[in-house]
Amino acid sequence: QVQLVESGGGLVQAGGSLRLSCAASGIRFSISVMGWYRQAPGKQRELVAHISSTASTTYADSMKGRFTISRDNAKNTVYLQMNSLKPEDTAVYYCNAQGVNGYWGQGTQVTVSS
Repeated sequence: QVQLVESGGGLVQAGGSLRLSCAASGIRFSISVMGWYRQAPGKQRELVAHISSTASTTYADSMKGRFTISRDNAKNTVYLQMNSLKPEDTAVYYCNAQGVNGYWGQGTQVTVSS
């Protein structure tokens, strides 16, 4: 029943931008904490950003000033706007609902070339 579907990943040159989208269903979206995490091969999953039910946002230090998380409760969708992308941003990006013990999407690949 719960489904999180990411889209918007792809290949981009360093310094470029991408916007990821995550469409959620089967959850009470408006009261759910939503987040984006990423994982590169051989590395631990790490938080990118999350946004609370009250629209408070939190970012990992390396993403501050470059990435913006937002939500549209009318569309049950959370977004991640990524600017000034760096090769080290290359990873699979996962949408999350209700924290790390909650629900996860299948991920979307972001590759930043140098």
